[in-house]
Amino acid sequence: MTTDVTIIGAGLGGLTLARVLHVHGIPATVYEAEPSPTARSQGGMLDIHDYNGQPALQAAGLIDEFRGLVLEGREATRFLDRDGTVLLDQPDDGTGGRPEVQRGELRQMLLDSLPADAVRWGHKVSGVRALGEGRHEVTFAEGGTVVTSLLVGADGAWSKVRPLLSAATPEYTGISSVETYLLDGDTRHPAAVKTVGGGSLLALAPGKGIVCHRESGSTLHTYVMLAKPQDWFAGVDFTDAAAAAARIAQQFDGWAPELTALITDGDTAPVLRPLNRLPIGHRWDRAPGVTLLGDAAHLSPPDGEGANLAMYDGAELGKALAAHPDDVEAALTEYEKAMFPRSAEVATEGAELYRLMYGDDSPHGLFTAFAGHEQASGEGNSPA
Repeated sequence: MTTDVTIIGAGLGGLTLARVLHVHGIPATVYEAEPSPTARSQGGMLDIHDYNGQPALQAAGLIDEFRGLVLEGREATRFLDRDGTVLLDQPDDGTGGRPEVQRGELRQMLLDSLPADAVRWGHKVSGVRALGEGRHEVTFAEGGTVVTSLLVGADGAWSKVRPLLSAATPEYTGISSVETYLLDGDTRHPAAVKTVGGGSLLALAPGKGIVCHRESGSTLHTYVMLAKPQDWFAGVDFTDAAAAAARIAQQFDGWAPELTALITDGDTAPVLRPLNRLPIGHRWDRAPGVTLLGDAAHLSPPDGEGANLAMYDGAELGKALAAHPDDVEAALTEYEKAMFPRSAEVATEGAELYRLMYGDDSPHGLFTAFAGHEQASGEGNSPA
């Protein structure tokens, strides 16, 4: 393949694409806005699924390295009522298909698998324009441009590449997450560690919820979910960590103190993350020399599928390009033809999951669905 491949975004999807291309002897360059791999925290834990994320890593030739990152026991799931009553306690018996890893470690594994010069750090895209005949020019905020015959937007929710293909922009879902961390839980927060257990905890009610993951060691990562308009969050002073935590915790008045402590006892300042989405079924007409993957193509609220889908997109696109080395358009057509319905199906299922978790029948509707899932699959993994 003689076409130069330019990937915008060094997230999991873009790096998986670069790695699969590398396995097939196809060079690619990844441009990333962040100045270095350690410029910011890479988020929490990810459950990597045996039907999309793991096959992507298999295609990348990294499945053994991935298994070395797995945190044992983290597939355990515990549901609590708002008064602290345990509604369901599902241990990790080792038979599940969604092992947990730290996002940052997974990203570093992918980076380590690429040639040293494959990722160009500190390259923030300021503009992209079509030059005709499938060629595109990318301009960087720090100066400089690159012209490419194959441009892949792996640059997330606010993609600079997407406008080449689609006028769609992310819209607020009506739900936001506020993140907090409890550090060194075994020593500093033993009661919280006991409440959460070995894996994930969920305490849900209509329009709100507390979701917490036990990460590497005894770090507890809490996601406080609130169905509120963005104006409401604008009234919370997140520059005052204690006051912001107290304001968020007020939404859970009457809940068990061991649950609200996951908000008020945080060792880091609470961080607001509005949840946005692209239209379910988002697609575009084929345009020469450019495509999208991951959140740039099909952004949805976090439901355990986003990172997996991004990696699967990257692997499938890489395989298609390797299978059609002399016909890039055939490769892109093949990739998009499968990606559009796949992502639409997952987004539809994710929307239903959020309805069950935070809708008027929460948490009872989710338990009914969870019971049906267990009976149908014979597995004990939480759909969340």
